[in-house]
Amino acid sequence: MSKMKGAIVVNTDRCKGCSLCMVACPQKVIELAQKQVNTHGYRYAQAVNPDDCVGCAACGIVCPDGCITVYRKRVEA
Repeated sequence: MSKMKGAIVVNTDRCKGCSLCMVACPQKVIELAQKQVNTHGYRYAQAVNPDDCVGCAACGIVCPDGCITVYRKRVEA
């Protein structure tokens, strides 16, 4: 039996910290950086529980600035 495993890559310099990706993520993988800001002064999205990502791409779909790339691969359970 196999299942999907995902990974996200966030372009932190483009992220405006709107948090739509956090709301969209069913696995609670994403949070806004607490102490860091990007070059524009925004707290940016980051994967805090990357092992929980299932690759659903909900975060990338709702991102208004196209900052999130989602990778998926099938893993044997």
